[in-house]
This record gives sequence, C-alpha cells and structure tokens, in this order.
Amino acid sequence: MASVTFDHATRTYPGTDRPAVNDLNLHIEDGEFLVLVGPSGCGKSTSLRMLAGLEDVNSGRILIGDRDVTNVQPKDRDIAMVFQNYALYPHMTVAENMGFALKIAGVDKAEIKKRVEEAAKILDLTDYLERKPKALSGGQRQRVAMGRAIVRQPQVFLMDEPLSNLDAKLRVQTRTQIASLQRRLGVTTVYVTHDQTEALTMGDRIAVLKDGYLQQVGTPREMYDTPANVFVAGFIGSPAMNIGTFNVTDDVALIGGSRVPLPSYVLGQAAAAGNKITIGFRPEALDIVPAEDSGAIPVYVNLVEELGSDAFVYGTLATEAGADQVVPQGQEVIVRVNPRAVPEKGSVINVKIRPGQEHIFNAETGERIASA
Repeated sequence: MASVTFDHATRTYPGTDRPAVNDLNLHIEDGEFLVLVGPSGCGKSTSLRMLAGLEDVNSGRILIGDRDVTNVQPKDRDIAMVFQNYALYPHMTVAENMGFALKIAGVDKAEIKKRVEEAAKILDLTDYLERKPKALSGGQRQRVAMGRAIVRQPQVFLMDEPLSNLDAKLRVQTRTQIASLQRRLGVTTVYVTHDQTEALTMGDRIAVLKDGYLQQVGTPREMYDTPANVFVAGFIGSPAMNIGTFNVTDDVALIGGSRVPLPSYVLGQAAAAGNKITIGFRPEALDIVPAEDSGAIPVYVNLVEELGSDAFVYGTLATEAGADQVVPQGQEVIVRVNPRAVPEKGSVINVKIRPGQEHIFNAETGERIASA
C-alpha cells in the first residue's frame, strides 16, 4: 500500500487548446478512500487514467508512494483498476476471470487458487466460481471485477464509475459493500463517480472537479457545511442547495418580498460587486414561520415531493402584489417540510433561514465569503 500524489499534473488532448486536467495538485494518504466527483467532462476519469498510465501527463508528475511513475508503464505501477463495464471474459469461469492477471504474471497455480478462494469468500462469490459471466447478475459481475482487482494485492485500487450499470437498489447495496471492503483491506483507493450521493456516502475525502480544475478537497461534512464556491455548493447535496444572487440595500438582501439582514463582514464585497450578493441555503435550513415574522420569505408552492420520511416543497420566491395576491418571481426554492403536514400546491408558505445556516458568496467570483 502507498500514498498517491498528483504534482501539478496536466493533460491536454491533441487538437485541443484547453487542458482536460489543469495543474492538478492532490495528495491521497496511504489507505485512504478518495472520491473524484464532478459533472461529465470535468476531468475526473482523465485524472484516474493518468494515474493508471493510460493517459500521458503533459506536464507535472504523479507519484505512488515515493516513486515517480509519470513515465512508468501501466503494468509496472502496481495498481488494479475496476471498470464501469466489468470487462469480464465471457468464455472463462468466475475463478478463471479472477485469476487471469495472476496467470499472465506467472504466479504459481496453487497461489492463484488460494488468492481466488480468499477473494471469493470476502465477496460472497464462493458458490459461483465455476459459473460463466452470462449466468450472473449485474451485481455479481461487478463483484467478480472487484475480485479480479483484489487477488492482485496492489498498492492502489482505481475504480471508474463501477456502479453506473446497476439498478438503483443494487447500486446502494453495492456501494456499501465496496466501502466496507476497502476499509477491511486498507488499500488506497481512488474512486470516480458523477453521483454526489455516492461521494458523500463512500469517501473518506472528496475532491470536486470542474472544467479540469480542482475546486475543493475535504471530508464529506466539510464539503456539505463549508463549500468553497458556488459550484461546489450547488453540486454537493441532494436536493441541491438553494442559491440566488440578490440586491443589497441598507445592509440587507432583498430576497423575494423580504429584507434579510447581512453580517457586516460581507458588506464591503457586496458593494464592490455592484451591491449584489449570492446567498445559498439548504432545504433543511429553512423553517416555516408566520407571514408577519421579521425576515419571512414568501414561497409560492409549485410541487410537493412526498418521500415517506421526508417531504420537499418545490416553489418559487414570491412577492406580495396587493392584500390577497402573491406573484411568483421565478427564483426556484426547495424547502424541507414536515411529511405529515405538507402544504397544498398553489398555496404560499413563509420561510426563514435559520441563523448561521446561510452560505454567502461573492456575486462576481462565486467564492465563499468567510467570517472575519
């Protein structure tokens, strides 16, 4: 086992001007489970393939432990990769698939058999060793692909969206198995996914990428509670954080028909950004309050999503236009509400941001404004 370091690593594909991965600096501790997450095209799979040796590094370097592997062939990097599409040989049994890399490497047959049986026991595949892949379910095939990586006993596991081909229920079950298996084996693991729920539930730390740039690295709790910028704030969390840019006047933000006081440390940046401020607040950070409550924000209810243990209102900010009339303003808002007392579609609820649970960003740069 070993740590992994991306040291100013950059990858630019031929015929393009913009790097797919730009000046990536990232250190992964020995035994850590790190998740690379981001939207399609952000550079996460390219980063993984650079580490695997499947993509060239145009500048910078990559280290596994203290060893510079930037120009080392993939077979000599002591890594094992699990792919999205399983990549199993259909004419081989489960046991043969799991042990094939060891066979090619010239490992003794008795040692291959021992490692395969040990991995099969860990993955609950003992009863399937003589089956062909066509006789297995999707989840079982993915476990075979995992077993093929485990028997190699590598320094680093690389996983490229391994759960994408599974149905929703099996995906939840398998991600739990992968996370617990990694902790049991203690092997440094780099896991790529576009699913931020997977990232939050599986990783020791998360690295968020966008357009080839690393946006933030931290624990799931750090990413959720203190996102570094508007992109991370909107990407991490389900349902997504409510984010909007609002006018500032007399030290308050005008949100819907409400005037929300701002802390003094943001006023200078708001003034520099044309008296505008970007504010984010998560659905669970909103309380339903009476309309006359100071700072109450009216929300026009478009839809209520009832999930049994939870319920979410999807609405739009509203402003009063007369005694009985409320006009939706277009800014979408999601509110977590009591699933036993959900509002009617077409009604108006008034909400208030819990003190200290707002996230404030510079309206021009999108960067988080931290308290002094």
